[in-house]
Amino acid sequence: MSVPTFPVYLFDIDGTLLDSAADICGAVQTVLVNTERSDVPDAYLRTFIGKHLIDLFSELFPDSGADRYDQLLVDYRAIYPARGHQMTKLYPGVKEALSALGGLKSTATTKGTPTARAVLEKFGLLPHFHHVQGTDGFPCKPQPDVIYKSLEVLGVKPEDCLMVGDAGPDMEAGRRAGVKTCAVRYGYGNVAEMEAWQPDYWIDDLRELLPSQ
Repeated sequence: MSVPTFPVYLFDIDGTLLDSAADICGAVQTVLVNTERSDVPDAYLRTFIGKHLIDLFSELFPDSGADRYDQLLVDYRAIYPARGHQMTKLYPGVKEALSALGGLKSTATTKGTPTARAVLEKFGLLPHFHHVQGTDGFPCKPQPDVIYKSLEVLGVKPEDCLMVGDAGPDMEAGRRAGVKTCAVRYGYGNVAEMEAWQPDYWIDDLRELLPSQ
């Protein structure tokens, strides 16, 4: 099914716009090595991309408490940007799609807003967005808060919006917010997990959002 045009588009970032797993997992591995955990494979860490890292840390260190999880998160937030996103890459067609796509565009990412803005700027994507919304002091996806915040800032209705993401939490958050959803097959998410939320559309390349010529 082709994707119709929408007045508003919301995009997840990691696994949807950017192939950032190497930098994210590398930063997490540095945090873990500092705790003497060097046995965690990247394939396992990738399953947590787009989720809150507290979920990862609580699974790896079930006997620890909130204070330790918070400190590990602080460590990650210092290490990740210091890597300079040197191993992160744009997915094919992303810049072309965003530059040609009409409508208002914002993000709905688990990254904090300053980090999201910085990485979008580095890869030349920031000028294509009317707003950048990260998860700042409220629950992350699959809770719909980050979507609600973008809708509020842009002054638009849920029914006018398409949420584009690569993972189950993106689809769940979109459903809970009342927006249409579009799942990308090329990211880090589990396809079966996305299917459970019955996305309205599926794409293999972001350019599939553009109107057919």
